[in-house]
Amino acid sequence: MLDRLTAADFAPVVGQSFAIVAENGDRVDLKLVAARAHDPDAPPADESGARSPFTLEFLGPAQPVLPQHIYRLEHPDFDPLEIFIVPVGGDEGGTTYEAIFA
Repeated sequence: MLDRLTAADFAPVVGQSFAIVAENGDRVDLKLVAARAHDPDAPPADESGARSPFTLEFLGPAQPVLPQHIYRLEHPDFDPLEIFIVPVGGDEGGTTYEAIFA
């Protein structure tokens, strides 16, 4: 399923929270702030079924900062997703994470 998801699948839930359950059992909520296609003019998938690359951007709390890792993300509109996320910035307002799908 993960290999068929596109930026358009996530567009309706931008602004909503996804729960991450860390390996130690802690739960961290990340808000999806953007779902961007790398080439906005490209179709979501080509005739062979290969999808267009896209990026998801999340905002989490300032602490804890989660290290880059594959995390289980949960949201009511999706089956649980195992996604590799990377922290890309942060300040006292929160930590920004990205997940890139090629």
